[in-house]
Amino acid sequence: MAPPSTSIVTRMNFAAPPEQVWGGLLFYEQIDEPPPLYLRMLLPLPIRTDGAKSAIGDEATCLYEGGYLLKRVTHIDPGVHCGFEVVEQNLTVGGGLKLLGGGYTLRELPHRRTEVAVTTRYESPKRPGWLWKPIEATVCHMFHRHLLSAMRRKVESR
Repeated sequence: MAPPSTSIVTRMNFAAPPEQVWGGLLFYEQIDEPPPLYLRMLLPLPIRTDGAKSAIGDEATCLYEGGYLLKRVTHIDPGVHCGFEVVEQNLTVGGGLKLLGGGYTLRELPHRRTEVAVTTRYESPKRPGWLWKPIEATVCHMFHRHLLSAMRRKVESR
């Protein structure tokens, strides 16, 4: 029996309209700057992404030191939502987490601003859950904030 899945969502506001933010969506592996030390200590180091991610069915291989993830786009609502699933994982994450997928959801705000929500879905074999879930959520939010901050710098510098 598979462990129950967990979804972690982190939100950040951008000083740009949704159409501009949409053009700046990134996978973690596409960030030009290295992750901060705390993420390098906790997560595999990203190298790059190969493949497309702009249409339903597109697949991107996300390379890391020590392995890769194969992500497939499952949902596209331009300017609003991009969802993906992890169809293959050859990478150890967080001591055994199985990554399932995630997505980006944009919500238009007043004054040409946009809220971006990043979601990560995973299964954790770690027990007891009451101990590990808060730790996993904290690391996931740190990862999301790094991703969103890099995207925001890219988008707002245009």
